[in-house]
Formats: sequence, C-alpha cells, structure tokens
Amino acid sequence: MQLKIENLVIESLKELNEELENEALESPTKETKLYGIDGVLDSLALVTLITDLEEKISDEFDKDITLADEKAMSQRNSPFRSVESLTNYISKLLEE
Repeated sequence: MQLKIENLVIESLKELNEELENEALESPTKETKLYGIDGVLDSLALVTLITDLEEKISDEFDKDITLADEKAMSQRNSPFRSVESLTNYISKLLEE
C-alpha cells in the first residue's frame, strides 16, 4: 500500500508540474522536498496538490480523508515536507 500511495503522490506532482513547469518536479522521488525549507511548492501549489491527492485517494482506496486539517497543521514535523513524509502521513490516515 505504501508504494501505491507514493506513486499517487508522484503522479500528482507530475500533473501539477505541467502547470508549474518547475525543473525540480520533472522527476520527483520520495526524497523530493515539497513545502517548507528547500520545498519546491508555494502555498497555492500545495493546496492544489492536496486537493488532487484527496480525490485520487478517494477513487483508489474508496475512503475519504482530509489531508489539510488541524491534526496535520499542528504536527511538529509537517507531513508536507517531502514526498516520503506525505506518503507516510496518508498511509496512517488510511489505517485509521
């Protein structure tokens, strides 16, 4: 399941990059920094990514989750730091 989630995140980043045309997102990996220090996304691009991912996760796993909620925003280490941290966060939400 972890790999499937990671692939959804990477696929969403590639689709988002069709609009952004950011070199750092041409070949994203699990180490790709998303938001925050050294992150490649601004807040608007992050919101777009989150919305897209929530929709894809709902379609793929038949479960509705909310990625940008108080729980996510209050964490000491943001789940939006990298592809890997976002993948882990989504995996936890799907297990609940």
